[in-house]
Amino acid sequence: MNQAKDLSESVIFPKGQKITNNYFVGGAWLEMLVPSDSPLHCPIGNVTFEPGARNNWHKHPGGQILLVTGGTGYYQEEGKPAQVIREGDVVQIPSDVKHWHGAAANSWFTHIAISTNIHMGDTEWLEPVSDEAYGNL
Repeated sequence: MNQAKDLSESVIFPKGQKITNNYFVGGAWLEMLVPSDSPLHCPIGNVTFEPGARNNWHKHPGGQILLVTGGTGYYQEEGKPAQVIREGDVVQIPSDVKHWHGAAANSWFTHIAISTNIHMGDTEWLEPVSDEAYGNL
């Protein structure tokens, strides 16, 4: 692994707790910066992925914004090629667009995830990104 991209400890916000649900492949950590029950109604989390880790395909009824803070990762919408995303990139994900995001195979990856329009409903988690599809990136 390229040591310059070793973000096993977040460089800006706390790494948080290891995510233990079934919506991720590989190790990922979450630190909520603004909780879901905040009066601002705009949950914001710092997400850290180990190399090769990614979340399942999913949709946000109200959309989502990703602010990449470190490393190299991927973002892909259904039916489109995966995009490489790096520190400083901003990804605006429209409402109900099926997508996934996660780390490149050789880099830790961190982003701030901002849930928008949360009154429109909760995230809909779908199937995992297959090892074969991920391996072809």
